[in-house]
Amino acid sequence: MADKFLSRLSASAGALAVGAFTVNSCLYNVDGGKRAVMFDTLRGGILPDVRGEGTHFMIPVIQKPVILDIRTRPREIPSITGTKDLQTVNIKLRVLWRPVVEKLPDLYRRLGVDYDERVLPSIGNEVLKSVVAQYNAEELLSKRAEVSARIKAELTKRAEYFNILLDDVAITHLTFGREFTKAIEQKQVAYQDSERQQWVVKKAEQEKIAVVTRAEGEAEAANIITQAMEKAGNAVIEVRRIDAAKEIAGKLANSRNIVYLPGGGTQQSGGDGRNGSPGLLLSIDK
Repeated sequence: MADKFLSRLSASAGALAVGAFTVNSCLYNVDGGKRAVMFDTLRGGILPDVRGEGTHFMIPVIQKPVILDIRTRPREIPSITGTKDLQTVNIKLRVLWRPVVEKLPDLYRRLGVDYDERVLPSIGNEVLKSVVAQYNAEELLSKRAEVSARIKAELTKRAEYFNILLDDVAITHLTFGREFTKAIEQKQVAYQDSERQQWVVKKAEQEKIAVVTRAEGEAEAANIITQAMEKAGNAVIEVRRIDAAKEIAGKLANSRNIVYLPGGGTQQSGGDGRNGSPGLLLSIDK
């Protein structure tokens, strides 16, 4: 009795296992941000419909799902090309791309799972070379936004043929060869020298104006003094001499070693035996 029960239990467990395996092999899941295309051996390859997110049914052995990512992904496309003035430029392009969901069966049929590796570097280099060749090296720097817009328009048009959408295209790196870089440095040095020479010229002009103004002021002062002397004789000179003597006496008064300042004139013998010019007695504050 027990043997019969165990036999039936084993048979049931085997049937359940086979059933579970069969059900599991007939189902597949599509995660978020992905889509599936179905390969059917009986109907001649990739089916035209696209399976969305969730759990789906398939026929084991006959059908095989292919899961494809549809999220926006970045890619950098480097290229070394030449400009209109025959300068070598090293340029890098950043592209944000994603596939056209409705065209996934055709995209997979034509290019396979790694379609981005086959398409984007090729068309990216092609567009970069064709657009950059229309600009001079200096224009690539001064018209960078315009160049990026043209590259985006041309690359978007080429990518549509392969059922790929471009959300954003931008130049991230732009360098030139050594010869052009050296020429730019020499041009910058020459510009700085030119600016310096202009500053020197302006400084000389200002100094010239200052000298002329000073000379005009001295001439006007001499003219005023001459007119004063014509009216008052030597009184003007005497006033200036007295002012200068006061200034000198004031400076010497601060010295502790000087208490008497002798007269500046030569000694002349008079009837009273005194010098021709009297001395100056300084007052010293204690």
